[in-house]
Formats: sequence, C-alpha cells, structure tokens
Amino acid sequence: MKLTFIPCILITAFACNTPQQSEQTQYETTGSVERLDPALDSIIDGNTVAEIIAEGFEWSEGPLWVESEQMLLFSDVPTNTIYKWTDEKGSEIYVKPSGYTGDVPSVQKEPGSNGLTLDNAGNLVICQHGNRQVAKMDASIQQPKAVFTTLADRYDGKRLSSPNDVVYNKANELFFTDPPYGLQTQGDDDPEKEIPFNGVYQVKQNGEIVLLTDKISRPNGIDFFSDEKKLLIGNSDPNAADWYLLDLTDTVVTPKLFYSATNERRGVKGLPDGLKIDRNGIVYASGPGGIWIFNSQGRVLGKIKLDNPVSNVALSADEKILYITNSDKVLRLKLK
Repeated sequence: MKLTFIPCILITAFACNTPQQSEQTQYETTGSVERLDPALDSIIDGNTVAEIIAEGFEWSEGPLWVESEQMLLFSDVPTNTIYKWTDEKGSEIYVKPSGYTGDVPSVQKEPGSNGLTLDNAGNLVICQHGNRQVAKMDASIQQPKAVFTTLADRYDGKRLSSPNDVVYNKANELFFTDPPYGLQTQGDDDPEKEIPFNGVYQVKQNGEIVLLTDKISRPNGIDFFSDEKKLLIGNSDPNAADWYLLDLTDTVVTPKLFYSATNERRGVKGLPDGLKIDRNGIVYASGPGGIWIFNSQGRVLGKIKLDNPVSNVALSADEKILYITNSDKVLRLKLK
C-alpha cells in the first residue's frame, strides 16, 4: 500500500501545479503613457502599456469589477449583451438580452445595457438603453438571468431617454445620467424623446426621482469623490467636451467646470465619457485621445494614449488595476 500511495501523492501535486504554470497568458499590448506632471509618477509607471484581454465586440461599455467573483462585467451595447471576463476563461456571455427585452425587434442602434454597478446589497444594477430605464437584475451575481425590476424609467410622467451611467452613494441612493444615445437617431430631435433636456438624476431611498441638473448638454460618465458631496460628470458633446462638478451641498445644484478639453480634440478620437475616481481623489476619465488622469483639483497629471475611442473605465478593489473599454476591445493596465 505504501509503494502505491506515495507516487500517487507526487503525481497529484504535479498535476495541480502544471495548469497554474500554463495559464500565464501572454496578451498583446497597446497604448502609451504621457507624463504631464511629476505627481503622475506615484500613480503609474511611464513605460506601462495596456494589455488587450478581450476583443471582437461592437462597442464595449460599462466595465464593472466584481471582487467577490474575481470577474469583470461589461456591456456590448449594440449586441444587447453583458459579457463576463475572468483570467481563467477569458470572455463569455453573462446576460443576453441585457438592455432591450421587448418582443418586437428593436430599431435602436444601441439597444443594450450600458453602465453597470452594484447596489449596497450586491445586486447588479443596469442602465438599459432599449428599455429606457435603470433596472436591477432579479437574480444572483453567480446565476444571472435576463429578468429585471425597474428602479427608474420616468421623470415627471415622461419616459427617460436612455440612461447611460450610474453610481450609488453609501446611503444606497442612486445617481444616473440620461443622454439620448440609446434612441434611434441618438439626437435631441428624436421623435421618441419625451423629455426636452438631458438630465442628471437622483433616486432617493423611497423611489422618488429628483432632477439634479438639466444644464449639461450630454451628461455621460458619473462618479463621486470620496466625501460624496461632489459628483463629477463627463459631457460627451463635441462642442463642449468638458467635465463638470455638481456640489450636492448647494441649495441649487449648478454645474461648475472641472476641466474643458473642447480645444484639445484636434487629431485624436474620443470625447469625455465614462470615469472613475479612486480613494485618493485621482480621476481616470475617458476623453480625447484615451484616458485623462486628473487630481481632485482638475489638474491634468497625464494621459494613457490610445488610438481608438475609450468609453469607460473600472478599478479593481485594491485600485491597482484599471480596466478600459476601448471600442471593440477591453484592456487591462497596471497602476501603482
């Protein structure tokens, strides 16, 4: 018994180690870092490049890192699909349909989900272009299903246009942007557009929907600074390619300019779109030419330069990895 038992242990140990050693995937890389301020050195190495961890999508959006499952979720908006990516298996379909669940084929160019987040209870919350609402998935993160509960679909009795991006505060109140990009013509004159402006909204714990501002022409990406008193909004308007601050402590919430890139668009692709803010107030924002990195005062520290437009970004739980949805690709980039 001993002669057969000992080799069996050795063989089992070898078999467990071999797959781990073979799973070190070598990804193609892209992009470069542009250092504009010495403060960037504490955030990212100057020779860092982004890994292409997934590709072949139509328009990737809304990345969300789910720490408990060690997975990245992201939307492919035109194909009405949420994908899941893991180191072990790469990308695979997670939920389909994700944004339009009607019986009649959608005429929208981008009917799918867009921004994704988790509420304070760990439920997946989705901006749905096709259904024109913010919704909660009625299934666990581990066993997803295309079944949804509406959280916000109307303001003042009128249908929302196409909720784009979403964030929660610690009080479990929801904040979202509502530009027209999910509508058929993607414009303010779309015949299906019921609300005459493009708003930024808050959903209170009792379900009441409050308009925070209608003064940003194309509100898109949204996130809080750590004190949750100020929201940063990306404006994806070619004529006002700006980022704005909303101070929620003001009696009247009025957008204040954080930074304008309107005159810095020449020769590069992309607009202010999705963004994330880390615990130290560093902003990672998609913009003309790639990812713009700001400090909390709006000073540009540097850029991650990419050839194709960036839609959004996500941070890992330890904030050492930045995930980037980059047109038809998804990228991963190491931070300090």
